[in-house]
Parts: sequence; C-alpha cells; structure tokens
Amino acid sequence: MYDQTHGLYIAHCAEGALSIQGKMANRHGLVAGATGTGKTVTLQVMAESFCQAGVPCFMADMKGDLSGISQVGAMSSFIEKRLPEFGIENPQFQSCPVRFYDVYGQQGHPMRATISQMGPLLLSRLLGLNETQDGVLNIVFRIADERGLLLIDIKDLRAMLDYVSKHAKEYTTKYGNISTATVGAIQRAILQLENQGAEQFFGEPAFDIHDLLQTEGGKGVMNVLAADKLMMQPKLYSTFLLWLLSELYSTLPEVGDQDLPKLVFFFDEAHTLFEDTSKALVDKIEQVIRLIRSKGIGIFFVTQSPTDIPEIILGQLGNRVQHALRAYTPKDQRAVKTAADTFRTNPDFKTDEAIMNLETGEALVSFLDEKGAPNIVQRAKILFPLSQIGAITEGQRADIIRQSRIGGKYDTPVDRESAFEVLLQQSEELARQQEGEIAKAEDEKAAKGTKETKEKPGLLSKVVKAIITAVTATIGTILGNAVSNKVTGKKTKSTTSATGKVVKSATSAATRTVTREITRDILGNILK
Repeated sequence: MYDQTHGLYIAHCAEGALSIQGKMANRHGLVAGATGTGKTVTLQVMAESFCQAGVPCFMADMKGDLSGISQVGAMSSFIEKRLPEFGIENPQFQSCPVRFYDVYGQQGHPMRATISQMGPLLLSRLLGLNETQDGVLNIVFRIADERGLLLIDIKDLRAMLDYVSKHAKEYTTKYGNISTATVGAIQRAILQLENQGAEQFFGEPAFDIHDLLQTEGGKGVMNVLAADKLMMQPKLYSTFLLWLLSELYSTLPEVGDQDLPKLVFFFDEAHTLFEDTSKALVDKIEQVIRLIRSKGIGIFFVTQSPTDIPEIILGQLGNRVQHALRAYTPKDQRAVKTAADTFRTNPDFKTDEAIMNLETGEALVSFLDEKGAPNIVQRAKILFPLSQIGAITEGQRADIIRQSRIGGKYDTPVDRESAFEVLLQQSEELARQQEGEIAKAEDEKAAKGTKETKEKPGLLSKVVKAIITAVTATIGTILGNAVSNKVTGKKTKSTTSATGKVVKSATSAATRTVTREITRDILGNILK
C-alpha cells in the first residue's frame, strides 16, 4: 500500500509499519531468501505499492505467478487470519495495469534488440568468447561502423564476419591479426545462440525503452516479462536484462533524486548476472548500478543469498528484505553470517539466528530512512497482496495482450536493408563484373583468331600448296625430257637415271618447302 505520509507500506513489525521512502527507492535494494520462503509474494507486494504510487515497474515472471497482479485479489482464510496483524479491517482488493512481454513473442509482446544496440561487450558475454575472439568481434563492429553497415540481426553479423575474414589482409596492419580459425569459432558460437532461439530476439522493430515508463489511470504500468522459457537459457536471460539496464542508463536524462523513482526494476534470479562474467563486465555492471539512480531508476535484486551478489555491488543496495536461509553445510552457515552482517544490528535478537528461524512470509527488514541511513533491522511480516496470488489463465493473458495500448507495435518483424543485404548486393555485382570481363576477354580472343585466319593461310593449306608446287615441277621436268628423247630417238640408261634424279630432287624440294612452312607456322603461333 502507498500513502504520501508513510511511503510504500511493505511489512509490519512490533514497532509498526515498515515502509520504503519514495525518494530512497532509487538507492536500490535486495530481496533474498531460500526457495519457498516468500520472495515472489514480497516482490508482488512491493510492485503493487509502487503501482499505487504511480511508479511503473519491470519484473521477470519465472513461473507465471506474477501474472496474477493483473487481476483483483480476493479474501482468503490466510488473508483473513492475518488482517489483525496489520491493523486492517476491510482491505481494498485491486488489480494493476499490466503489459506482458516475451522475448520469444509467445506469451506477450515481443522484445527485440539489434546487434548494434547489444554491442560487442554484451554480445561477447552472450557468445562466451575468449579474449582473442572478443578482440576480433570488436574489430568487426569497428569495420561495420566505418563502412556504414547496419548490424541488425544475426545474419548481418554472420555476413560481416565472412566479409572481414575474406579481407583480413586489408585490415591486419590497421587492427591486428584476424585469423580464419578465430572467425570460425565465433560463427560456431553464433550457431549455438541460434539454436537457443536468440534469432527471435535480434531484429526490428527494436524495443523502445520509454514503453516501460507508462502510467494508466494514475497507476504505474506493471511490465511483466514471461521468463519461464527464457530462464532455460540463463546467460541469454541475464544478458537481456543487463541490456535493458544499459539502455535505460544511456537513454534517460539525469533527474537526480526525486520524491518517487521513474521506474523500479526487479532483477529476479540475479545470481545469473554474475556467473561466468569477466571482470570488465562486472565493472560495467557496477558502474551502471551506481550511476543509474541519478536517472530515477531503482533496482531490486532478487536472489537466494546475498553472497550471490559481488560485495562492491551489494554495498550499494540500501533497502533489504531477507527471508529465511537454511544452514545445513559450512558454506550455508557462512552465507547466513554474511547476510546477518549486512544489517544494522537490533539488540533485541541475534540476526544470524533469526534468519534461520523465519517462517514463510516473515523477513528481516531494513529500509533507508529519509536521510539515506539504514534503519535497525526488524523482524517483520510481509503485507499480503491486494491483487490475485498465483497465475492467470491463458484466455485472460490473451485478452490483456489484445487490449494493450502497444498492441501491434512490435508484433510484426521488419527486415530492412542492412549489412547482409548490402554485402550480398556488392558480392553479386562483383561476380557479374568478373563474368563480364571474362566474356569480353573470350570475345576479343575469338575475334582476333578469326582475323588471323582470314589474313594468313592455315598450316594445312600451306602443306597442300607446297606439295602441288613440287609435283607440278616434277611433271614438267619429266615431260620436257620425254619430248627431248623422242626428237633425238635416244632412250638410254642415263636418261632414266636423270629422270629419277629429277623426281628425287622435286620430292626433296617439296619436303623442304613443307618443313620450312611448318616451322614458320609453329614459330608464328609461339610468338603471338
């Protein structure tokens, strides 16, 4: 519940109501506890309070339970039993305006980002790249930027990687070595990402961050992400939410401290954000969390144990709700001690013992006061939700999606001209140009051969001509001798011998002529 005097009423203890101060909500917070201790209900109660105050929220729904926030709650024996504990006689059950989102577009409006928006740092984490592969990916982004090529979806990234690999020699001296093996490793990592369904996330129309900052009827809109399927790919889930935070940080203007935040972001299963994360990215996360409060954004991490959060980030979470933890192992006992040490001590009980003995719906609570200092930890009971507890039906979800003000805005994907289309067009033009050059060269060669054939007799015609010339000369000699012998009446052995010599001479002459012509023709072809 929310009222301007007491703030956002979340829990009740022996000392009275425990509320989050509106102007301290952007100092972030933590909701922790073992499975089944009431974290989801606590998250719902907090979101309802922000909704009534006119503050929109974003939250991931792991099991569909949070979808009930869209429906009016009802009295139950459990709630009726707890009414006296909170000093409430007639609770005003109510619903919250809700928009459902789904990265896969099945249980809500699609949420997409472009490859360029994701950037090489987050994309490298998503692909699980090593340092060398990360360096090559940065080169690919730089070259795409220099050439004015848009990286929108996965096929754009694939096309750009292929282009850089083929032109690696051109860029090596400027950016460093780009090996085919490294590019191949990145392509394989992209294939694994595609198998996880990530190709549905990358594309256009890209999600507009300002759609998370809406109100309806004076209430803040509850933006609920269907994450049951997304959580099967924890790295995609955490990288996606980190992208949302980064977009909020880079897009929204500075507003400083306000009476109420502009948006409250609940990061459920927050431990996934820090698993297998490089130091560079952890530093980036820490920077975003530290500075985003000046943009009017409050972040609440929801996880099992405070030890899931790096100390440098844990120290920035001022509003704390700690549900029960179990200490069955030495590691669990250390986690309990760590959780206890994050609270300002209450002399009425031992914090570490209290953490292990909390009932479902109970929690240790410490919120920041008006000056930003943490209050003494209190053992308290979390308020019950005024909206429905539990999941809604598929029909109810479909009705809410259909009636949404942003219905149709993101439903139809758009594939405009980007790196893939540009590089494909350039490749086709180059192929056509090469084909034209080859055809032109063949035409020129054919034309040149035809011209030489007309101007210069072929080898066969030269041989025939030489033989005809030699035979003609021989016949002439024989006929001349025959006439001479007839006149003189002589037919001697010497004449016959002379005739043989003439024939042999003619044959030799023909042979020499043919040989000479063949040699000349061969040399002519070689020297062309």
